Amino acid sequence: MVKGATSWDEVARLPDGSLDLVVGATLIARDEYPSLEPDGMVAKLDELASPLVGAGLEGLAAVAQAQLLARHVFEELGFRGNEADYYDPKNSLLPDVLERRIGIPISLALVYTEIAKRADVDATGVCFPGHFLVRIERNTQAGEAPGAILIDPFYAGKTLTEEDLVRMLKRIPGEADGALRPEHTAPATARAILVRMLVNLKSIHASRGDDARAMLMLDRIVSLTPTSAAALKGRAILATKLGAHEVARADLSRALELEPDASDAPATREALMRLSRKRSSLN
Repeated sequence: MVKGATSWDEVARLPDGSLDLVVGATLIARDEYPSLEPDGMVAKLDELASPLVGAGLEGLAAVAQAQLLARHVFEELGFRGNEADYYDPKNSLLPDVLERRIGIPISLALVYTEIAKRADVDATGVCFPGHFLVRIERNTQAGEAPGAILIDPFYAGKTLTEEDLVRMLKRIPGEADGALRPEHTAPATARAILVRMLVNLKSIHASRGDDARAMLMLDRIVSLTPTSAAALKGRAILATKLGAHEVARADLSRALELEPDASDAPATREALMRLSRKRSSLN
């Protein structure tokens, strides 16, 4: 049974070390499935991982671990990337991903790493620019030197070379030089993964004109990262569009407190002044 926080506000306040990714993903999915409980999602993941539990993967080299996980997750269980309808919001909702066995990189990575964890394989998500990945730590128990291999959960767990990563990086705006840095492949925290899931959903809802759902995602992003000026400014933009001027004013004011010397601080101050003038005209 999952213990601890069971509401979004409780989860958002937890320190990184106590934040459970499955619980967070379950609570995100409750917007569509109000009766959904984390215990049910944990039980399904336990069932999916059961053939690998006690199978001795913990003693294998990282490449062998990745091969066995790929065979189990993508061949035997049939998980795959949804290339036909990439922007379907169901691709980001854990119960739908488990039921339909299709998803996008980040949701498939969640399934992959949770199954790996149950098989005693050290696998974590990676917030690689533009395409979420998974890293498997090289196994010192198997005589490997420290380090990691990177795999692509969207393409059947393909093991990626450094050349693959550079090629992927060059396709991302602002990364055209392809300079691979340590932060590109570092393990992601549960908080960072949840924020990225919410950013994906916010973008999908906004592209469909569903500003109310987009705002909910932004609220959750801010609750997870209350000292992020970027998150506050992002919410202020949509709040202004929705006519929630007091929310926008509060967010912009807080963003300026956090980053008074940011390059866009003059534009933020101007937006705040416009909101203040609008408020005055209503009094």
